[in-house]
Formats: sequence, structure tokens, C-alpha cells
Amino acid sequence: MFIRNVRILLMDGPDLERGFLRTAAGKITAVGPMSEAPVPDAGERVIEGEGLSALPGFVDIHTHLGVKENSLRQEGNDVNEKTDPCTPHLRGIDAVFHEDFPFFEARTDGVSTVVTGPGSANPIGGQLAAIKTTGAPVDAMLLRAPVAMKMALGENPKKSYGGRGKQPATRMAAAGLIREWLYKTRRYIEDLEAGRQPAFDMKCEALIPVLKRELPVHIHCHRADDICTAIRLSKEFDLDTVLIHCTEGYLIADEIREAGYPVVVGPILMTRSKPEVQNLRIEAAGKLAAAGVPVAICSDHGVLPIKFFSMSAGLAVRGGMEHRRALEAITLTAAKIARIDDRVGSLTPGKDADILLCEGDPLSVYMRPKQLYIDGEPTLPDGWTL
Repeated sequence: MFIRNVRILLMDGPDLERGFLRTAAGKITAVGPMSEAPVPDAGERVIEGEGLSALPGFVDIHTHLGVKENSLRQEGNDVNEKTDPCTPHLRGIDAVFHEDFPFFEARTDGVSTVVTGPGSANPIGGQLAAIKTTGAPVDAMLLRAPVAMKMALGENPKKSYGGRGKQPATRMAAAGLIREWLYKTRRYIEDLEAGRQPAFDMKCEALIPVLKRELPVHIHCHRADDICTAIRLSKEFDLDTVLIHCTEGYLIADEIREAGYPVVVGPILMTRSKPEVQNLRIEAAGKLAAAGVPVAICSDHGVLPIKFFSMSAGLAVRGGMEHRRALEAITLTAAKIARIDDRVGSLTPGKDADILLCEGDPLSVYMRPKQLYIDGEPTLPDGWTL
């Protein structure tokens, strides 16, 4: 494929006001100004980009897409396993329903990659996966799995288990359960390394890459005290942590910067429907970024429909975030935080040919993709409508 005469937002370099972009076998092979554009090969598919912008497909780093289906049916809700508070061995890919309609809605908002998996009912919920949004069977959409281990603090674990004779009923218990399983796994590793053969434990096996810093941890934490607990646990066990939601993070931005952990802010477009989001502000992402914290933005699809993802970044701009940083927060910065920037997040030769073609400001409420290419293939019908 050869796209020419298009404005190119590389995301890892200066914009090209009039350039070309070439793909082959699902990868980007060349990008440059039109003054350096080669002649298209015979039979090569040529796309005229006059009046359009080309940028990387958006990356939504925290969703439950395909796991919490677009349905009120109980059989379509596989997001929280409430039979056991700690389930690190569960794999999000085993719950993805690829025919769920929001996969198409994701593409209509320019989203080509998501991180999806378990919800936040459990202190340790299981393994997250990075997938494309083509709507093919999950193994065909898979970009990387596992991509992170999901953990959760605050009201969600309390609400799911408190008062029914099951832990945790308090914030202390949620943190304590995480700590307990990390200590168990540390001892499990010590036994293995010493040549002692412990009884096989699937949970410990799943947590070994976490303690070896081979697998990042995404910790659900809205309130400032929960964010501080996430930082405390992460330092105690030297975890490779990402702070998810971080609703009150702007209140302790300096502490987060000093701790050195990136954050994922969102959903930005939501009601204050539970006590721990009473301090929700659209200024949060901008204040954290201005403090020097790496910031991505998420939809938390299942809470905010993914079709409003780019609008969330636009709201962050309205709240004071620099436009470029907001765009990076749903492309390159998001990919870096998810550790998938070797594949997606910028229009760099060698990366996947996930390309959004659109008119006007990509963060505008009026943005409507002309086309979204995933791995070099168009994913929206010409003249598409919902």
C-alpha cells in the first residue's frame, strides 16, 4: 500500500505536512516527505491522502473489551471471577468474545490496539493481554499475552467480598492478600533455585515473572491513599508497576513522579458514581504530565464505551493538557507504558501498519475516520455508518 500527499503525524518525530507512507506484508516499510517519494510499483494499491492526516492507530491501554460484553446478559459478563480473591493464573484471552459489537465501535474511533482482561473485584485478578481490534478470533488478534498482571486496591475488592465472610473487607486486607501471595511466590522461587521441589502451585507459577520484573503489574487505584499503597507495595517487592485510573493522582503528583511509576488516567468522561471518584477532574491528566509523570489515557471500556476514547483525550486538552501530549497519551506513550511500542504507537518503519486516516483534529468530537488500517488491511467499509 502506498499513501501519498498526506499530512503525517509520526509521533516519534516531527510531523510531515505533505508526505508518503508505504506498507508491505502488514508492516510500515517507508515514510518521508513527498519530495523523496518513490514512484509506486505496478499494481501497488495507491491511496490519495489529500486533505487527510495519517497517524498511528490509537492504543487504549486499559479496557475490558470483549470480556465484559456489550450485553446485560450474565453469560456475557466474564470480567470478574468472584469465587477467589486472588487469581493470578487466570488469562484474559480465555474470556474474550471476539464478535462483541464494540470491537467495530473501537475501529470507528480509530482504536487499533487495546489491553484487555480481568476487572478489579480481586486484589490479584489475572493476566492482561494486548490485542488488535479486528474482531477476528482472539488468537488472530493477539499482539502480546500476557502483557501485565492485574491487581486492585480500594473499594472494588471491598465491595465484591466485604461482609460475606470472605476477604477482603478492608483496604488493609486487600493489600495484605497481595503481599501474602508475593511472599509465597518469593519463597516458592527460593525453593526452586535451591533445588528443593515445592508442591506445584499455579498461582505462584503465574507470579514468578512479576517478582522477576519480567511482567509489569497494572494496579487499579483511584484514591490518593490507594495510590500510595500501590507505590508502597511496588517498592517493597521491586515491581514494574503502572498506576491505573489514578483519579486523585494530581493531588500527589510530586510523590508519583519521585516514585517513578507511569500512570493511566481514565475514564475521564464519567459520573462520580462511587465515593473514590468524587475528586474526578478533567485537569488530572494535564497536571500529572506537567509534573513530569508519563501519562496514558484509557476508556476502561465497560465503564466508558470505547467509541468515546479519543473524546477523552480531547477533554484532557480542554482540562489543560498539551495537545501533543494528549495525542501521545493514546498512541506512543500508551504503547511505551504497555511495553508494546516495538509494534505499535508510531508510524516507524518496521512497526505494524496500523494507520488511521482522518480529517481535521484527531481529538475533536467531530473526528470520523476515513479509514483505519490494521496490519495494512482496511477495517472499515467505505462510507461506513453505525
